[in-house]
Amino acid sequence: MDDVSFYIDAETPSIIAVAGESGSGKTTLGMMALGFLNPSAGEVLYKGKDLSALSKQEQPAFRKEVQAVFQDPFAVYNPFYRVDHIFEVGVKNFKLAKSRAQARQKIEDALVSVGLRPEETLGRFPHQLSGGQRQRLVVARALLFQPQLLMADEPVSMVDASLRATILESLRKMKEDYHITILYITHDLTTAYHVCDHIIV
Repeated sequence: MDDVSFYIDAETPSIIAVAGESGSGKTTLGMMALGFLNPSAGEVLYKGKDLSALSKQEQPAFRKEVQAVFQDPFAVYNPFYRVDHIFEVGVKNFKLAKSRAQARQKIEDALVSVGLRPEETLGRFPHQLSGGQRQRLVVARALLFQPQLLMADEPVSMVDASLRATILESLRKMKEDYHITILYITHDLTTAYHVCDHIIV
């Protein structure tokens, strides 16, 4: 990628698409936004701070405030852990709740917000869920952190067409109800036009 520059206004939550054909560098851009890759030239700033210069003390806050939903829901979770354990680890590590009861309520609320029933989901292993359910779990776990920015990399490309609208609606709800800005990476301009406020091509 050359000469890529854009600014995201966190004060006005929006869904911003980065659209392009396969191999054009969309995912690479997303990895830079998450701080997983450093640019060979230039810089990626978050709240005025260069991501490559974040200290160990600053990184946990950044990881909480910037979450991701990746393309492949099959590769995200450890297959040996049940869903409730996966969510509880995130709550514990980032101190998202003051008690087990509060943690449970936060987890259940996140699941309900993406159309999943906690009583049918929490006790299961990831392989016992459909691809669409797993992708909604990824969205729910991101929502649990109440991030300021969500990087969604092709979040509906590996789910059935019948579930795409549900997941896209969950993303729109995150923006409208929780004031989360979403960087939506896609090769599909149809979904970009459907859900996004701005499109970068």
